[in-house]
Amino acid sequence: MVGEAVEKGATLADVAQRAGVSPSTVSRALRGLPTVSPATRARVEKAARELSFAISRSASSLVTGRTGRVAVLVPNLDSWFLGATLAGMAPALNAAGLDMLVYSVTTAEQRAQFFDRLPARRNADALLVVSFALSPEERARLDDLGMPLVFVSQHEQGRAGVYVDDVEAAERGTRYLLNLGHRRIAYLEPADASGFRWSSRARLDGYRSALADAGIDRDDDLVCQVARWQGPSLEAAMGRLLSLAEPPTAIFAETDDIAFRLLTVLRGVNVPVPHRMSILGFDGHAMAEPWDLSTMAQPARRMGEEAAKLAHGVIHDPEAHRERHVVLPVELVPRGSTGPAPDPPPQPGDGRGGNAEGVRP
Repeated sequence: MVGEAVEKGATLADVAQRAGVSPSTVSRALRGLPTVSPATRARVEKAARELSFAISRSASSLVTGRTGRVAVLVPNLDSWFLGATLAGMAPALNAAGLDMLVYSVTTAEQRAQFFDRLPARRNADALLVVSFALSPEERARLDDLGMPLVFVSQHEQGRAGVYVDDVEAAERGTRYLLNLGHRRIAYLEPADASGFRWSSRARLDGYRSALADAGIDRDDDLVCQVARWQGPSLEAAMGRLLSLAEPPTAIFAETDDIAFRLLTVLRGVNVPVPHRMSILGFDGHAMAEPWDLSTMAQPARRMGEEAAKLAHGVIHDPEAHRERHVVLPVELVPRGSTGPAPDPPPQPGDGRGGNAEGVRP
């Protein structure tokens, strides 16, 4: 009998007959509903295993109104942070009985198509939006989905979210550089040729806030956008910074990915780190320790895990979880890429290498 059922494809009725229950009881048991006793559930699951039967998502959704899937919207699949977040998210969703459907919206054309069609509305029970800077129109379109939303690595008022306090973390990172004696601190933020940014604007706000608190005037020449793949280059940005009348002695990179590239560029032009230039990143990349990079480390994998738990919560108890916020800590990890500000170069007449006329004796 088992062989015949497997060969032709076991049905709900086959499982019911083998378990000695009704087909509706099989459906309830395999969907995890609490109206089935543990003993009956175990008998049904044993019969289903013997017949290689699995209830389909589509059949289940007709009864429950749920697909058993969570959609995840990300701006790319290339950054370490997003990969680590998804790596934490996937097993936590799986443990909750949920599949993960990822939408990587990389180009402006893909972005327009996604928000025009909103495919997640038909395919998932909730949408997780990860590190995706939304326009007001796009935010309104997501509200049109009529499904639970969870924002990950970004704070949206009135919506469930898991994130870090980017403003506070960037303030602490900038104060760390200030406490090392640096007063000319540059900031590098990611952008690309399509014109939309990947990271939180809040980090730039935190950097500027710490400088203002220290009584340092805002200097927009010290803030540069650099490309992830195409657009303004890191080399060009460093050329602008190093050619300033007062170049920086420290650089705060908005992501560790930028910081790694920056270390390579500085090595290529013989600018010693940290003796001439201190470098601080943000993320806690897995390679930060081997690169000896100082960084503001955020718990990427844990962020994914917490987002999965919150997604499960908003699906099964939306009223209790709709506006729940989980704020995770950021840790300053100082390493060899940061150090005290270098002494200023000797000036004519200051007694450190020149006479009053600026001519060595």
